[in-house]
Amino acid sequence: MKEFAARGNNIRTQAKALVFEFMQSSDLCQHGREGMRLSPIFRACGFDWGEYKKATSSNQQYWVVALMRELEAEGKVERVTESGPWRLR
Repeated sequence: MKEFAARGNNIRTQAKALVFEFMQSSDLCQHGREGMRLSPIFRACGFDWGEYKKATSSNQQYWVVALMRELEAEGKVERVTESGPWRLR
């Protein structure tokens, strides 16, 4: 079972790196700019599986909130307002 946890951790690490790289390449996400909302980041990074019963695209993006909070805790990103867009710190 530890193998699966390790593989999952690797996926999370890669997902964080992908989002951070995407944000670095986006003009909107640069420090001091307006930032980008979570759903466009989620979709641009290819995390959207499409619409499914009880698993809509909107519901699927909730796990990316935790990813963004991890990047925030690492001092890499910030949320512009309490419910607003994200940008690089």
